[in-house]
Amino acid sequence: MAVDELDTRILRLLLEQPRTSVREYARTLGVARGTLQARLERLERDGVITGVGPSLSPAALGHPVLAFVHIEVTQGHLDEVGDALAVVPEIIEAFSITGGGDLLTRVVARDNAHLEDVIQSLISMPGVVRTRTEVALRERVPYRVLPLVESIGRMPNG
Repeated sequence: MAVDELDTRILRLLLEQPRTSVREYARTLGVARGTLQARLERLERDGVITGVGPSLSPAALGHPVLAFVHIEVTQGHLDEVGDALAVVPEIIEAFSITGGGDLLTRVVARDNAHLEDVIQSLISMPGVVRTRTEVALRERVPYRVLPLVESIGRMPNG
C-alpha cells in the first residue's frame, strides 16, 4: 500500500485531532471533502486505518501496573492457550513469538498482588508450561505510529 504525502497529512490530522469532522479535515488540508472521504475509505479498505475509537488508559481505569508475561506452551496447544488468554480481561494484548517462549502477553493489574493473581491464573491454564514476567517501570516511548507514517510518506514512490 503506497502512502503518499496527502495520505501522510491526513493520517497526521487523524492522530493529532481525532475528534475533528471530515469537513474540518478537508478545510485544514485544502482538499475537497469528496477527495478526503475517498482517501479515508481507501485507507480503511487497505487496512491502514484499523479503528476510530478512543484510546483508553488502563492506569486511569485503575490498573496502573503493566507487565509483559512470556508464556511457554506445551507443543500443540498454542491455539487452546490463546483462546483461554482471550477470556482474561487483564490481558490487553497477546502475540505468538519466536525466541524465549511461545506467547508474549501485555498484562495490566491494580497492584502487584493483583498481578500475582493474574499470573497464577495463567500458570494454572491447561497447556501452559511456565511463565516469565517483566514489570514495566516507566514508559519511555508511548505507542506511536506517526513517525513511521511520516518516514513512509517521505520515501520515493510512497
